[in-house]
Amino acid sequence: MVAGPSGAAKAMPVPSVSAVTTTSSVPGVRRRPWTLPSGPRPSAAEPRASSGRPTEVTLCSVIHDSVSACTAVPSSPVRSQRCSTNTHPATLSSHEREGIAQVCHRIGLILRQAARSGCPVVAGREPRVLPSPRIRTAGPAEAQAAVDFAERLPSGCCALDLDGRITFITTAAADLLGVAGPDLLGARPWEVLPWLGDPVAEDRYRAASLSLEATSFTARRPPDRWLSFHLYPDGSGISVRIVPAASPRAGGPPRLLHPAPAAEPGRVTALYHLMHLATTLTEAVGVRDVADRVADQVLPAFGAQALALMAAEEGRLRIIGHRGYPAGLMDRFDNAPLTSDTPAVHVLTTGVPCFFSTFADLKRAYPPAVHQDAMASWAFLPLITSGHPVGSLVLAYERPRVFPSQERSALTSTAGLIAQALDRARLYDAKHQLARNLQASLLPHTLPRIPGLDVAARYLPASRGMGIGGDFYDLIRLDETSAAAAIGDVQGHNVQAATLMGQVRTAVHATAGVPPGEVLARTNRLLTDLDAGLFTSCLYLDLDLARHRACLATAGHLPPILRHPDGRSEVVDLPPGILLGIDPAADYPTTEIPLPPGSVIALYTDGLVETPGTDIEDAIASLADRLGHTRGRTMDDLADSLIGDAQPSASRSDDIALLLICQSAPAA
Repeated sequence: MVAGPSGAAKAMPVPSVSAVTTTSSVPGVRRRPWTLPSGPRPSAAEPRASSGRPTEVTLCSVIHDSVSACTAVPSSPVRSQRCSTNTHPATLSSHEREGIAQVCHRIGLILRQAARSGCPVVAGREPRVLPSPRIRTAGPAEAQAAVDFAERLPSGCCALDLDGRITFITTAAADLLGVAGPDLLGARPWEVLPWLGDPVAEDRYRAASLSLEATSFTARRPPDRWLSFHLYPDGSGISVRIVPAASPRAGGPPRLLHPAPAAEPGRVTALYHLMHLATTLTEAVGVRDVADRVADQVLPAFGAQALALMAAEEGRLRIIGHRGYPAGLMDRFDNAPLTSDTPAVHVLTTGVPCFFSTFADLKRAYPPAVHQDAMASWAFLPLITSGHPVGSLVLAYERPRVFPSQERSALTSTAGLIAQALDRARLYDAKHQLARNLQASLLPHTLPRIPGLDVAARYLPASRGMGIGGDFYDLIRLDETSAAAAIGDVQGHNVQAATLMGQVRTAVHATAGVPPGEVLARTNRLLTDLDAGLFTSCLYLDLDLARHRACLATAGHLPPILRHPDGRSEVVDLPPGILLGIDPAADYPTTEIPLPPGSVIALYTDGLVETPGTDIEDAIASLADRLGHTRGRTMDDLADSLIGDAQPSASRSDDIALLLICQSAPAA
């Protein structure tokens, strides 16, 4: 069939073909190969592609202006999965070549005729390959019988199409894979099953698809279940048989003629694991995080059953992470002096890794060693970066293991990546602890007790990054009938932000007592003189406890929320003021509001209300609504309730400060 410009199909007396677009080295020429799929013998009126068995032949049509031609190239001969005869010879016979030439000649005439009639055949934008004809088709009853037959088999089985997607799977196979059947249909196994992400699985699939030869491999489904996958391909897809395997080196179940060998970490696989580990470790932010990621990646990559990660600190080797070992055993080896005669210390001090296939080998090298971990083989790897030792890594195997040179090289390279990540993580932890200590010292440890005021404050560090920031709050007692409160946020989440936060809080505290606008103006001039390069938002208010009034001024901070004694809540509208540290001549207008007994005013930073994809005004309105529906609680309970929604978020990138003030009774 040839389609004309209008899309109508014109019947052409040619064999059924499939089109595949290719490029040409001749300018202006478009090549379109045609494939005669394997199928039943053509009629006597048509030339036969093969007199012995079906074969595949590629026909290439060259279309250039008024010139049309067609050539043919036989595909690589492969054994037909539906034919028990021998494969086709690598070369065509003279009779076959003559038949193909006749077909090419006729197709060339058709292409020329189509071009002359104004309906030229043009190359498609993407290749189009027709699947090989099916051996046979089944009706609904027979199809259901086939499903019942597959479900009765003791092992699992599934079918993959030419794109690697699952088109059929039995209940037993889904149970073995640990995923519901409907969740697997239409998906590629190595994309929905993380433990099949090893390149071996996809490589074996591609090998079967290209060669049409049966193959198999073994993979471990966490935590310790091994499965053998046996792939049987043909031109329409791949049938997969899934059976349990006793161990990575054990044969298959009884009567399994060709059990799949365990997938050993070859060069490509080792490179894949190294790249994946490097990518994973770039996201680690602390020593604990590095230890967890190393255990998650290294144990399955190298088939080890236990791991211990150690770091050198103050003349001792401390265990900072382990997996597969009992905690009691790790306590015995923790804090070993760097002068002790142990393999872990030896590789650290010498920089040379050690591999022991048996405990006898380890005993010969270290006579004092005592077998305590019930393991059979060990790899001791030094963690060295920039020429200085960082720690040691121990991998243990339950079965005796010979460490070939290729695996030793991969393990040594892996240790180098871990050493760099561990060194960065230790530096991060040190800075993090310093910043935390600094911030803790700058925030008020307790709030002053002021008669007539019930207050509560909360601070929640960020859950990502260094976990520190520039958020601050303060409550200042001015005299018997007045007090002041402030809340602010310094730009940044680092030591510099925490340091500047302390300076801002000190400046606000030192100038408290003058009108709120003047407090902010003086603090602003101080920050511009410091030229710290960081901006600060701040909200300051004076509380007149005798008159039940509050006077407020803001420097670009979020508006406070006021809950009235009757439970109504509103967002207090304040005239805007510029952020601190930008313009030394900036002015900060003040606003006075009533604050009757029983009313609550909430001061907060943006970390409490800002979430990705949410409008900030909607978030503030939602906070006001929650504040209005929490009457009858103490300030501490109310603070815990408001901040509780933000606490479980593991991706929160900003810290949170919250200060609640309630005028509970008139001042004496």
